[in-house]
Amino acid sequence: MTQPMAASDEQAALHLTAPHPTTPHPTTPQTTALQPAPRPTAPQPTAPQILLRCRELVRPALAAAIERLHPWPREMAAFSLGWCDVGGKPGSGAHGKGVRQALTVLCAEAAGAPGETAVAGAVAVELIHTFSLLHDDIMDGDETRRQRETVWKAYGTGPAVLAGDALFALALETLATSRNANSGAAIRKLSEALNALVRGQAEDLLFETRPWTGPNAVRLHEYQSMADHKTGALLGCAAALGAVLAGAPPSTVTALAQAGQHLGVAFQAVDDLLGMWGDPEVTGKPVHSDLRRTKKTFPVLAALNTNGPVARRLLALLESPSAMDDVTVRHAAELIEEAGGRAATLDEARRHLDMASACLNSVPLAPTAVGEILTLLPFLITRRM
Repeated sequence: MTQPMAASDEQAALHLTAPHPTTPHPTTPQTTALQPAPRPTAPQPTAPQILLRCRELVRPALAAAIERLHPWPREMAAFSLGWCDVGGKPGSGAHGKGVRQALTVLCAEAAGAPGETAVAGAVAVELIHTFSLLHDDIMDGDETRRQRETVWKAYGTGPAVLAGDALFALALETLATSRNANSGAAIRKLSEALNALVRGQAEDLLFETRPWTGPNAVRLHEYQSMADHKTGALLGCAAALGAVLAGAPPSTVTALAQAGQHLGVAFQAVDDLLGMWGDPEVTGKPVHSDLRRTKKTFPVLAALNTNGPVARRLLALLESPSAMDDVTVRHAAELIEEAGGRAATLDEARRHLDMASACLNSVPLAPTAVGEILTLLPFLITRRM
């Protein structure tokens, strides 16, 4: 089996550079006086530093929002965020990187406002993301996330549904009660994203009931539409909320929302790769977990779309009435890679990263914030690979 591409190789392949401000041409000194030495340029913060800064900005408001919940869903919410163990004892569970909340903060800064302007939006987005994970784990039957039990596995299905519903309501309340003059427009953006997210999740679930071949088979363009709704919509919303709460003009809101949408589709492509070849010690999920469930993901559909002899051998495995054992699953993963499914998925991620970058360059934005967003893009796509 071909070994996974090293992170450094993928980072180089996905590398994006932030725009540099134009430096004026030096002029000839008019006197012989010594000129002061130029101050050293501050180093560009790394992606983990950027994410940490944004998490630290948002965490107090996020904690205050969670505190308003009933004690039981509050504990489940804190558990899902890695803040406590079952029973409420403070724990050190792995937390998410906070990508969506960071995007909201950075897009407000890109629009020329302080990051604090968009904290309510960042909290709302993080709450919606957490709600979606709770319900998604139930629908997919996933028992682990971030190397610990999922909420439904730890507390039960009914309680996990309740906790997700509580987070959904809390997100809307957080925006509605914020003192930002643009909170009404922000709620409308969030509502649009929620409708899109539900549409994408419905499509994803229905894909599982459709055959691998024939007129009802899932096509690549259908999968791309699903990813655009299921994952792209919320990242696009995260970016748009930052711009809306910053009072940015419509053209800026649209450009940042589209950048976030493209990032979301790239994000989904990499999630598909992780579900197939991710390291269980890092992802917290069994290797080939999506393949074991014969889930229709981009690498599989891209491999089948080649219609070659390797694709036909793969199809025979997927359509076998027998459940795939460990040997069969590994063989299927090798065929997917041999048919080009893994390479095609990486290409899809890179293509959407390029489009996200183009969106950021299409309108005037604060260069420092744009530089930080561009620093995040390749890091997020090469995560855990």
